[in-house]
Amino acid sequence: MPEVLDRFRSSTWGWLRGTLLGWLTLLLCLVGVGFLIILVQWIRNLGVTYELTEDRLILRKGIFVKSIDEIELYRVKDVRMDFTLVNQWAGIGTISIDSSDETTRAGALVIPHIERAAERREELRRLVDAARQKRRVRELDVSSEML
Repeated sequence: MPEVLDRFRSSTWGWLRGTLLGWLTLLLCLVGVGFLIILVQWIRNLGVTYELTEDRLILRKGIFVKSIDEIELYRVKDVRMDFTLVNQWAGIGTISIDSSDETTRAGALVIPHIERAAERREELRRLVDAARQKRRVRELDVSSEML
């Protein structure tokens, strides 16, 4: 039996990078993966709704199994807005809310990719101040050094 000097197959990678049809296939894969990423993000966004009332921020989560959580606005300690350069171009931002409410004990409630974030943040701050005045509540921060 003769000695095998070389063993090879057609290269799929070579086909992908070396032919027009291969490049089109790669592009379709990117588009397909892109559509999949968009679909996943859309489902995530569909499953979470935020409702702002005069007294509360209501967080509704879930599509099949739902939960409702509320943050009393008078308990909000800080409202922060973050945005990247691309976010600014797109007109979106991320709002983070820190409060003494049980909802945010583990960390701030982060509301990502919100349209008109600056306007919504200011409205939230205005409603927080109004809720505090309505309940005659003032925030008092006590540090461990004071104890």
